[in-house]
Amino acid sequence: MPKPTSQFVCQSCGTVHGKWAGRCDACGEWNTLVEEAIGQIGGKSTTRKRNSRSLILVDLNTEHDELPRMATGIAEFDRVTGGGLVTGSALLVGGDPGIGKSTLLLQTVGRLGAAGRKALYISGEESTDQVQRRARRLGLGDNPVALAAETSLGTVLDGLKENKPDIVIIDSIQTLWTDQLTAAPGTVAQVRACAQELTRYAKKTGCCVILVGHVTKDGQIAGPRVVEHMVDAVLYFEGEKSHQFRILRAHKNRFGPTNEIGVFEMQEAGLMEVANPSSLFLNERGDASTGTAIFAGLEGTRPVLTEIQALVAPAAFGTPRRAVVGWDSGRLAMVLAVLEARCGVSFAGKDVYLNVAGGFRIHEPAADLAVAAAIASSIFDISLPHNAVVFGEISLSGDVRAVNRSEERMKEAAKLGFGRAISATPKGKSGKSLSQILPITAIRTLPELISRVETAANGSGDMDSNEESAWAA
Repeated sequence: MPKPTSQFVCQSCGTVHGKWAGRCDACGEWNTLVEEAIGQIGGKSTTRKRNSRSLILVDLNTEHDELPRMATGIAEFDRVTGGGLVTGSALLVGGDPGIGKSTLLLQTVGRLGAAGRKALYISGEESTDQVQRRARRLGLGDNPVALAAETSLGTVLDGLKENKPDIVIIDSIQTLWTDQLTAAPGTVAQVRACAQELTRYAKKTGCCVILVGHVTKDGQIAGPRVVEHMVDAVLYFEGEKSHQFRILRAHKNRFGPTNEIGVFEMQEAGLMEVANPSSLFLNERGDASTGTAIFAGLEGTRPVLTEIQALVAPAAFGTPRRAVVGWDSGRLAMVLAVLEARCGVSFAGKDVYLNVAGGFRIHEPAADLAVAAAIASSIFDISLPHNAVVFGEISLSGDVRAVNRSEERMKEAAKLGFGRAISATPKGKSGKSLSQILPITAIRTLPELISRVETAANGSGDMDSNEESAWAA
């Protein structure tokens, strides 16, 4: 029996199937199997000659020179990458369509080109005229950046070897194709092969290669997950199109911290850096209102203050709704369950809506106490202290646990004019030192928080003597 000459590869997860099927057995996606030829992976034959080179071994304590970096001059971008772009590294940048990926990277190569670096921008989605128009709109028309519109990987690699740039932008990796494969551009095989060749080129030559990746409807970068393993850093450009700010977040970084963020504001002249994100997220905050709490969060190494809004209202229909924007819905369900089981607060027949103001997304459990405080404020129709920040993690037993790096959170709050912190106080000397930054209202259990909110609600008005005594340290 002759050997098969083709196989079927899932474009969602990369699983190989011997025959076509409507549904992938591995990931469960429908209509994602595409036929590809067998025998070549990434443009190379699977039958390789034996490598005659010997294996080079080194000790763990072998000293190396510090990695050379290219500072882009964009402080927020350099913060996320760990201090600048490392020569010979490969980065993958993903984000929703129209969020500003091309704008940010064009500004980056424009700055590097003006600083004397040899920069190259290759677009597979736009013509050079379109890129030039954007550059003139951003005020980068006179910057020495070379442009090209090409989708053939062979032509791109030949051009890179001839020009030898310091940094190259590939916009986007899904548009590249190699003639060594019969698959269509954007398929798993093409994306994997092109990313592998470009990463190998970066390692051999010392050129910094930045790949732009499309995202799926689930927010994941399209193509095989192996591409994220190949590159040295994976950056996501996030934000809501209805809001003016954008967030660059590092999900993987071999040369710097992960979960670091850089905040930008979209303006007519392009993306502008936001040195103090907390002031941006709180700039439209008015007087004290019910159902709101200021959360002192931490994104990477940066403290960020955001407003959490909650609304508890009678359900208009038989099934109560639980709507969450900017936080984990499963975490909200846990907080509501603890409030009901440990504090006696009933949510039967009530809708619960939770929103993080400004379109910001919170990923850490330290927001549990702020969420519970905003919900309690909405239930009892009483505002929390206007000058207080809230943070703490809630356990299933109803205890409130202290969170890490409380000092940075409180210093950021004090810098923005807040005068009180509502949280669990660490024991020992750390608790005393924190109280010198801001007065702390110690919350040890969730029922204690509800009791303080009820005490404040029994007063005759907001911020009266009863409320002050309820939240006194």
